[in-house]
Amino acid sequence: MSATPRPIAAILDSRVFGVLMRIILTLPYWASGLVKLADFSGAQAEMGMFGLHPTAPFAIAVIITQLVGAALVIHGRHAWLGAGALAVFTLLTILLVHSFWTKTGEAAVMTMHVAVEHIGMCGGLALAAIQAHWARQHR
Repeated sequence: MSATPRPIAAILDSRVFGVLMRIILTLPYWASGLVKLADFSGAQAEMGMFGLHPTAPFAIAVIITQLVGAALVIHGRHAWLGAGALAVFTLLTILLVHSFWTKTGEAAVMTMHVAVEHIGMCGGLALAAIQAHWARQHR
């Protein structure tokens, strides 16, 4: 087994690279939170579409979870907390929104793919928390 090439190791050890990757990983969350914040009536309509009532408190909770969770992961100091909040949120969306087991045919397959991607995101969030922890330990 060969060691990691030095140029690649330098990139992987870079603080800037770690932060950039955490920004990219959390893009679906902070972008969605910003869109919902900019169009709160649209956010409420989305909550209603998924049967979440009253819509305003659900929209506010989603926006706060997405933006604060992503910010914590990106910043790195409490990445474990942000990653945990986003992972719980993401798993709840599978149960509440992407319930492929209640569908049939092509809709079930498409929704199952989204659910599996969401589970993968939870793994990525856990790795981001680990990376942020290691980066803070090895300053």
